[in-house]
Amino acid sequence: QVRLVESGGGLVQAGGSLRLSCAASGGTFSAYDMGWFRQAPGKGRDIVAAIRWSAGSPSYADSVKGRFTISRDNAENTVYLQMNSLKIEDTAVYYCAAKLRGSSWSRPDYWGQGTQVTVSS
Repeated sequence: QVRLVESGGGLVQAGGSLRLSCAASGGTFSAYDMGWFRQAPGKGRDIVAAIRWSAGSPSYADSVKGRFTISRDNAENTVYLQMNSLKIEDTAVYYCAAKLRGSSWSRPDYWGQGTQVTVSS
């Protein structure tokens, strides 16, 4: 059983930056592709960024390209999401997720508990 714990959320002004972290335990971290999702009030949970087990091939939602960067440290069992130039519409609960290689992001194997990011004007 893999446990994912997010941290780093908070309140920030528009144009500011935050870095989210997700610490994994209980499994072989390098066996999993990792992703960040977000869910705004009244909306569905959408993938924001993902990175493969080898730390290659990062991918991003169009809405965050050029502003967010996903990275991972397999030695530290941690995945990061650096968020720059934050916009009010980035306000959401951000979730870390893990899936085994070859499976789909439509049904991740594990979820974190989420961390709130609020961007103010």
